[in-house]
Amino acid sequence: MTEVNELAELTEAAFMYDYETRMPAAARDRLGVAAARIGGGVVLAMRHDPASYWSKALGFGVTEPFTPAVLDEVLDFYRTHRVRQAVLQLIPSVLPAGFAGRGLEKTSTWVKLGGDPAAIADTPTDLRIAAVTPETAEEWAGAVLDTFGMPGGDLTTMLASTAGRAGWRPFGAWDGDQVVAGGNVYLNGDGAGLNAAATRPTHRGRGAQSALIAARARAAAEAGCGRLFAETWRGEGNQSLSNMVSAGLVPLYERENWTVRF
Repeated sequence: MTEVNELAELTEAAFMYDYETRMPAAARDRLGVAAARIGGGVVLAMRHDPASYWSKALGFGVTEPFTPAVLDEVLDFYRTHRVRQAVLQLIPSVLPAGFAGRGLEKTSTWVKLGGDPAAIADTPTDLRIAAVTPETAEEWAGAVLDTFGMPGGDLTTMLASTAGRAGWRPFGAWDGDQVVAGGNVYLNGDGAGLNAAATRPTHRGRGAQSALIAARARAAAEAGCGRLFAETWRGEGNQSLSNMVSAGLVPLYERENWTVRF
């Protein structure tokens, strides 16, 4: 694995860990969040996840090999915390011999992209692009979650709590006084990770996501990050992938999602 790919994996693992472990304690407790660092990776469990999305394990194969013993420890962690299912996000090259036979099913393939944040193309839009403040964070988080088909409540609290928190720069797109699109970026030393990008169906095709990529890239460059990363699913008709490539991000590698159900 190259140094750039290692930074990409560790940056995503860092922002997922921060999302789930640093939200307000009451919301974290209601969602049943538990986290661990196992085998150099991050393992996250959300027992009461209303979206069946947030129990994830990632960042493996960078600081140490991903062995069958590490895999078994990860699976035992999820059994201990009684999640219904979890997803292991793995670069194919880190898969160990003996990986099969543990109940994991390959369910999708994602593309990791990267580039220089200072070189990301700016794109005009008729929508107003601005940083999200603690005062506008709840509406912004609600718009992002609703577009993803995820319920609000404690997940809204989780996303909204990143506004004003060190390491995060959420941005929104407004049509008048309504938030119609959003995206976040996590600053992780030399790396920055784009995430939480969503646009309401009523406002697609107006350049919101391209403008939000540019705004977040500027924030990353201003923070001194030398690399900007993003990920999205591989498949025909993925407009997010097209937007990222058009902005100047380059596909780096593919990663497989392995789902295990308990």
